[in-house]
Amino acid sequence: MPKRVFVSFDYDYDKTLKDFLIGQAKNSDSPFEIHDWSIKVASPDWKDKARARIRASDIVIVICGEHTDQAVGVAIELKIAQEEDIDYFLLNGYAGSTGKKPTSAKTTDKIYKWTWENLKTLVGGGR
Repeated sequence: MPKRVFVSFDYDYDKTLKDFLIGQAKNSDSPFEIHDWSIKVASPDWKDKARARIRASDIVIVICGEHTDQAVGVAIELKIAQEEDIDYFLLNGYAGSTGKKPTSAKTTDKIYKWTWENLKTLVGGGR
């Protein structure tokens, strides 16, 4: 059974990257599935909605782009994953540059290169 993935990303700058990841999840050999659980409108209860969606996931993929360190929502979503003890990893969004970690990332969190083989390994628990 494919793993359910929650994708955390900077909505202002990296929405296209999330769309690319959703496309890859549709590959016939994909070990994961992504439901578009993005919270598009900020509301007073968005954190509760995010927590419920993260809890319903097996793993969280945090896409790291050039402005991720300034994306408050990404930092909060990652913190929720940490609090809920949901497995996660950081994925470099752009080839040729290193994405920035969210402020809630641990110093030991590595940013992984975005390749199809890496994705399959990382979602499978290999690090």
